[in-house]
Amino acid sequence: MRLSACQSMIEIKGLTKQFGDFTAVDHLDLTIRTGEFFGLLGPNGAGKTTTISMLSTVLLPTSGEIRVDGSLLNRKATKEKRKLSVITQEYSMRQDMTMDEVMEYQGRLYFLPRKVIRERSDELLEFAGLKDFRKRTVRHLSGGMKRKLMICRALLIEPEILLLDEPTAGMDALSRRQMWNMLRSINSETMTIMLTTHYIEEAQALCDRVALLNRGKLQKLDTPQNLIDELGAFAVDEMTDGNLVSRYFHDRAEAIRYLSEAHEASLRATTLEDVFIECAGARINKQ
Repeated sequence: MRLSACQSMIEIKGLTKQFGDFTAVDHLDLTIRTGEFFGLLGPNGAGKTTTISMLSTVLLPTSGEIRVDGSLLNRKATKEKRKLSVITQEYSMRQDMTMDEVMEYQGRLYFLPRKVIRERSDELLEFAGLKDFRKRTVRHLSGGMKRKLMICRALLIEPEILLLDEPTAGMDALSRRQMWNMLRSINSETMTIMLTTHYIEEAQALCDRVALLNRGKLQKLDTPQNLIDELGAFAVDEMTDGNLVSRYFHDRAEAIRYLSEAHEASLRATTLEDVFIECAGARINKQ
């Protein structure tokens, strides 16, 4: 499947969103590179979904700005808005529509010719492995199939930027891996993708870089591997007073020496989830 060859860059400067006295996003600065698969990570309430909502212009910033290819993004910026397509956590499709009807309705919203809608729908449903189920109504689709259909619907308009808010929420392990393969294939065609997820292994597998947010503030920004290496590539898990405690080492030999002196311990590779837990835990301990 060929996607649009156009590419976009997102610049976020001082982005802030307040709801009364509560600051959901706090002076966020980010640059998402052209064609990058970028992840937003953080605990509940970190500001991930609020950031996506401002990128999609569903919410307006309290202060700060978002630029796409250098142009200011707001609700009046029709040209910039058409470059983005958003997939939310909720299944935002009518339950009585078939897949074909969902795709046709999306195309008509964007004034696409009927022939283009039909050709693109065939291509996308085939790409997602959904073509044999196209006459089935949404209410009779599995959760994984609904998620795939939402991506097909988003890709119908050939966006340059895809915003994904928890795209695999509620999926079983097999469906999640199928979705990963689908997203990798999309990104390999140079589409810029921003992902929020609670599945940290998902971000480690898919993302070129990740931003760790906590309480609306940016804590860390780097590649998954660099963040892992900063913490220590080798982890020793040890039972201490009935609790599992992880210790991290940059040198394998040092980790093995510690392991040889420990009781009820095991050695493994450090993951991005370890980085996430250490960052979130450090923030909690400071409160």
